[in-house]
Amino acid sequence: MSGTKTVALTIDGRAVTAPEGANILRAAEQAGIDIPHFCYHPAFAAEGNCRMCLVEIEGLPKLELACSTPVREGLVVRTATPRVEQARRDVLEFLLADHPLDCPVCDKAGECQLQDHYDRYGRFPGRFVEAKQKKDKLVRIGRGLVLDRERCILCARCVRFLRNVTGTGELGVFERGARAEIGIFEDVPVDNAYAGNLVDICPVGAITAEDFRFQTRAWFLARKPSVCPLCSRGCAIVVESVTGYPLPEAKRRVYRVTAGQNPAVNGYWICDLGRAGRHDIDEGRPAGLLRKGVAVDGEPWQKALAEVTAAIKAVPGSDRPARIAVVLNARLTCEELARAKALFVTGLGLDRISFADRTPGTADGLLVTAERVPNSRGAFAAGFDPRLPTIEELTGATVLLVFGSGLAAHFSEEALGRALAAVPSKFLFAAHAGPLDRLFDLAFPLAVPAEKSGTYINVGGVRQSFERALSPPAGAVPEGEILTCLAHGLGLNLGDFDVC
Repeated sequence: MSGTKTVALTIDGRAVTAPEGANILRAAEQAGIDIPHFCYHPAFAAEGNCRMCLVEIEGLPKLELACSTPVREGLVVRTATPRVEQARRDVLEFLLADHPLDCPVCDKAGECQLQDHYDRYGRFPGRFVEAKQKKDKLVRIGRGLVLDRERCILCARCVRFLRNVTGTGELGVFERGARAEIGIFEDVPVDNAYAGNLVDICPVGAITAEDFRFQTRAWFLARKPSVCPLCSRGCAIVVESVTGYPLPEAKRRVYRVTAGQNPAVNGYWICDLGRAGRHDIDEGRPAGLLRKGVAVDGEPWQKALAEVTAAIKAVPGSDRPARIAVVLNARLTCEELARAKALFVTGLGLDRISFADRTPGTADGLLVTAERVPNSRGAFAAGFDPRLPTIEELTGATVLLVFGSGLAAHFSEEALGRALAAVPSKFLFAAHAGPLDRLFDLAFPLAVPAEKSGTYINVGGVRQSFERALSPPAGAVPEGEILTCLAHGLGLNLGDFDVC
């Protein structure tokens, strides 16, 4: 950042420039020099209770903590001297003295910092012959979280998160010395909308999620970045999926949705609503095309889309603004909204275009917004007025195209059934099966946001582009391809690639 004062120092013989006030650990990290640590997290003030990040500083007699020592001009730091390496081995040996040999069954195996640091800085034979301490291994602390006290290394990241981020403070360190342990206060469980972050920030397998326990192994997961579509914050997320071995047929693909990092939007965290987005990706998806709610085997969506094209062509051009209605939604990307504008407004001259989305929720003052859609700002930017249609608008159409299942959140199935019965040609494009399927002539399966690429504009006006995190199920396609193929069938040019 321009205007930020910097200082020059030397780390392992390398000249490094760092912002004034930064600690040695962060300065080294930005220079590509790894200093191992457990308790330090960039979102919290340093506490220095793991002692893993000790380094040698020229002119000082003792080893110093890299996490809590600020940089200063001319500082000379060494991170790999024999003294430092011995200190790391000593810390690891004490941590492993009572740590259980759980790696074969621990969900953290493959992404555990204790494993990684031992592999890189340890590799020493065990010297302890005493029996390891036995502690509770299955402590349910709330919100689908399980605590294993034998694995805990008392880094206190979880305590600091609940104290400094959510402000709820459900966890604390109880007792002292060898009897110290993490626990909840007076049987009051962890119960806040960000509890899943405790699993992410735990450096070992002490806190795990019941939803993920014993389901698969970390090294089988393909991790792809995306943007959360479940509110207008647009948090950076990581979609973690498994395809092929060891995934049994017809089982879930997405095993976790975890927090990505975006300092301008969500920092290091996501809410539990965003984590539950894995269900939105995998569950309730239609198996293919539906006619009046009945599955159609083997018919490609391109062939069925010809019926939509024919219905639109059957309406004379001068009558189209009054007789064709389109319902969009704010889960469409900016690129898809631009195609919709080019097709329906510029190309066909329609003016009966409305939006139907999930009903608003409650904002929590941290990340979750009341809007439960990711791109309402994108809809405005595309020139749309994202308003809900009236029942009368639906009833008066000759051809009705509905994108998404948002209508079911605002009108009863009975009211929609009566309204749509009066519409001669009606077509649904939705990613999830639902009560609307049997009310439409044809229902086309769509990709969910994690299965496509595009751009969203969040509640703060931040424009975020994302790539496809995983492939859609067979037969499911992004709205952009539907719109392009419709335009192709109608003889209109949207000015982009042709997928038909």
